[in-house]
Order: sequence, then structure tokens, then C-alpha cells
Amino acid sequence: MAAAASGAAAVVGAGFASADFSDLRAIKKQLLDVAERSRERGLQHSGKWASELAFALDPLPLNELPPAPALTEEDARDLDAYTLAKSYFDLKEYDRAAYFLRGCKSQKAYFLYMYSRYLSGEKKKDDETVDSLGPLEKGQVKNEVLRELRVELSKKHKARELDGFGLYLYGVVLRKLDLVKEAIDVFVEATHVLPLHWGAWLELCNLITDKEMLKFLSLPDTWMKEFFLAHIYTELQLIEEALQKYQGLIDAGFSKSTYIISQIAVAYHNIRDIDKALSIFNELRKQDPYRIENMDTFSNLLYVRGMKPELSYLAHNLCEIDKYRVETCCVIGNYYSLRSQHEKAALYFQRALKLNPRYLGAWTLMGHEYMEMKNTSAAIQAYRHAIEVNKRDYRAWYGLGQTYEILKMPFYCLYYYRRAHQLRPNDSRMLVALGECYEKLNQLVEAKKCYWRAYAVGDVEKMALVKLAKLHEQLNESEQAAQCYIKYIQDIYSCGEIVEHLEVSTAFRYLAQYYFKYKLWDEASACAQKCCAFNDTREEGKALLRQILQLRNQGEASSTEIATPFLLPSSLSANNTPTRRVSPLNLSNITP
Repeated sequence: MAAAASGAAAVVGAGFASADFSDLRAIKKQLLDVAERSRERGLQHSGKWASELAFALDPLPLNELPPAPALTEEDARDLDAYTLAKSYFDLKEYDRAAYFLRGCKSQKAYFLYMYSRYLSGEKKKDDETVDSLGPLEKGQVKNEVLRELRVELSKKHKARELDGFGLYLYGVVLRKLDLVKEAIDVFVEATHVLPLHWGAWLELCNLITDKEMLKFLSLPDTWMKEFFLAHIYTELQLIEEALQKYQGLIDAGFSKSTYIISQIAVAYHNIRDIDKALSIFNELRKQDPYRIENMDTFSNLLYVRGMKPELSYLAHNLCEIDKYRVETCCVIGNYYSLRSQHEKAALYFQRALKLNPRYLGAWTLMGHEYMEMKNTSAAIQAYRHAIEVNKRDYRAWYGLGQTYEILKMPFYCLYYYRRAHQLRPNDSRMLVALGECYEKLNQLVEAKKCYWRAYAVGDVEKMALVKLAKLHEQLNESEQAAQCYIKYIQDIYSCGEIVEHLEVSTAFRYLAQYYFKYKLWDEASACAQKCCAFNDTREEGKALLRQILQLRNQGEASSTEIATPFLLPSSLSANNTPTRRVSPLNLSNITP
């Protein structure tokens, strides 16, 4: 596990020292205590998170184990009703549990009473959705109990009778009713009252849309805040800061935590460092072979790499563990998508959404499948649902932009690509898409800015310079076009790729004609010979070579008196001489 953890950034995040990790035994006691209290209230995911984190720390001796929570008079009075209702709750008989908890006064029993009513409403909403509507209509069904719960919890809140768990539930109800500002205030209050409850921190993460918003939150100064900040930085695509935080947590003593390792893998996935993410996920599967969480993200990486055997193995493996988990359905969907069986893939993503209508990844992936099937209206609906679930999902905004591009609606495209770019300012794909959009709208200055920025941030698909060069060609800016093509060729050869890139021949053809125009026969001849290596430019290359040979035989000397040919910029050439480095034999020479 430490090997996987070492892939993260080595620098501890700024402000980390404020969190006290000096007494890991005390932290373990706190985690075991909150895990038990969460389970008592039916908060299984928060309990699991605390248990996994506690497991990553060294075991406690018998005399240091935390005692069972003390019972109050109210707890004792409600004990029988609570015990009975909790057994019903565990069997998902929520209405029955709520019925036997009516009138209970203790904090624990009251929370279970309200939480049972909430889950009952959610279950009925989901059942109605599955029975009556297709997966693309899910947003139309509402939980009818929410308003009643809000009124009751609001009274308790004003009377200051809610504990940390009660505040968490009140915040969830407010979020479900789209009262975002009030929900954020309540979740912040919940983190102050009960800092150890991960559920409240996680809900807060889902409501924060940018770093500015994060600055204005008054959060408790506790070690839990470091986990929250690491998580929110990952969500906000601030990956460098997130990796620093996670490395700090590993150094503090959580190196065995599968949660932290999985989050580091997700962070590398988000910045498209596919090799690192894959190696960490493979290490994680060795440590926790029956883990299903985050395996859909792992399958996305295998999909991008086109690793069919590995994706097939993962799908079969997860099917054996639990075929009715959302993540399993997404992995199988990815497998069928990689095999170009898009109808089957969409079917599995629909199945995932029947299991959990708020599962973000499934909505986005289903949008992609509908795009492959040329069903643009269904794709638009799927992407819109993804955005409803999480407005920070850049893939959904980008998908909407692509869909409207197919529909030839460039103004809509521009809006959605801008939103995607705001979420991923350093992603060249968003910038190239924006540039293409501006080009279609004839806003060429903006398009040039986008393509240049895409190149500056590290062009993933190596297309920005070509598009910029073609734009300069259109505007008759031949020197700038030549400069872009030269940089493009240098980039392609310097990264050691086999020259099968679509636009390499285009670049050589333009440069050959450019040098020919300025009577630089050696350079023109070198580029023309390169053109002969590509099917689409072979004939043009041969024709140009014949012309050069003919002109040379006529005794025409190279001349630069008529016009000044393009010179390499200082960043690419030490002496600013004309580009005589484009050797006909060894293209590696063009690298400065």
C-alpha cells in the first residue's frame, strides 16, 4: 500500500500543521466511537468510512478501547422501542420503524424516527420512478415527505434541540428541497457540533462549487478538516493541492488507508495521468480484492487504454462479488461500449440508474452512449441529469457542447464549452473545442487565443498548433503559419511518436511550398521529400521536387532579397537563422 501511496506528491499541503495528528491513538478512539454511533443511527456509509480509517491505524490495547456510549434517562425509556425499530430499519421496513418510534424523546431514537420517514419517502419515490417512467424522466418524481420533515426539523433547530446527526439530516432535507444556501449553513453547523461525522463533510463537498466559496466557510479546526479539504480539492479539480493533502495524511500515519489510496488514484485519473492511476488501482485491488467502490473509475481508465482483456476480467470479477451494484453495472457498460455494442452498454447504464438515480457517472456515460448511437435528444437529457446531480461534472458540460455541435448550434456549444473550460481551465481539449466554436462563429481572434492557450497548457491531442496554423493560413499570415507548423513537427518528433499523425503531411506540404516560395531550395527539397512518405501528399511532393530540380538546373540561386523568409523564434533556434535544420534524412535534428 505504501508503494501505491508514494505515487502522490511529496510536499505536505499548506496549512497542514494546524491539524493535530500527534496522538493517533486518540484519533483511533474517536473513529471507533463515531463509527458505532453512526451505525446505531443507520448511517451505514459514515460508519463504514470511519471503520476503514480506524482499521488503517495500529490496534488499541484492551484497556484503551473506547467504552460503550453512556445512556441517558430518555435513552433508557426509549430503549425497547428503539431496539425494535432498529431491527425493522435494518430490514428496510422504514414505515414500520417510524411507527414504533413515534413519541420517542431521546436524540438517538428521534433521529432514527425522522431518518426512517425520510428514507421511506426516498424509497417510494424511487419505486414510483422505476415503475412508471424511463430512466431519463427521473427528475420529475419528488419525495412527498420532505416538506413535513423540514417543518418539524426547523422547529427543533430554532429551539436548539438538534445534535450533530439531527443537523446533518436537516441539511439533507434542505438540499433535497433545493434550499442550497440554508443547507450549507446547517452542514457547517453540523461539522462544528459533531466534527467526526464524515457524512456532514461529504454533503458540504457536494454543495461547494468553487474555491472562492470554500474560503468563506467557517469550518472547525480539526483533523477531519484535512480529509474534507483533500476531498473537495479533488472535486474542484485542484489536483496538486489534493495530492499534497493526501501525502500529508499518509505521512501523518494513514499510509494503510484504502480510502486515501483510492482517492489518490481518482486524482491521477482526473488529471489524465493514466499510467500512475492504473498502477495505484492495481495495487489497491491487491490490498482490497473485493472492493467495488471506485472500480467504475478504474474501468474508465482501462477503457481509455483499450485494455479489453483487463476490462473483461474486472467485469466478470465484480459480477461474482455483486452484480446488482451501481459500479458493477457501469463497469459492464464500459466493457460493452469498448466492444462497440452501444445498445447493450446503454442498457447497463440504465440498470445502474434504476439502482441509484443520483449516480453521476452513469448519467454521463449513458450520454456518451446515446451520442455514439446518434440519439442526440436522449444524450442531451442524460447530460442534463448529470449536471442536476453535480454541476461540477465537466464531462457532462463538454458532452452537451459536443451534442449541440452535431446539431450545428454554435452559440449553445459556446456556452457549454465555456462552462466545461471554467471547470477544467488547463484541459487542452476544452480549449480546442472552444477555439473551433469561435472559428465557426467567425470570431477568429478569440479562436487564435484558445488554440495558443491549448498549446501552452500542454496539448493532449496535439491538434492545437495545426488548427492555429490553418487559421493563420486563412488570414494569409504565412510566417505565423509556418512557425506553428514547425513547432508542431518538433513536438511530434520530440515525444518519440511514430509519424502517423494525421496532420504531419499537411505541415510538411505547407512548409515545402513556403520555402519554395522564398527560393530556399534545400529546405523546400527536404520538406518535399518528407511529403513523399505520406499517401495524401506523395504526388505533390514529387511534383515539387521536379520543379526544384528544374529551377536548380536553370541556375537559379537561393535568394532572400525579394522577401524575408520566416525565421525560427529565439525559443526554438539559438542563432535565429532560416530553418535549415529540417533535414531530409534525420528529422530529429529539428529539435533544438
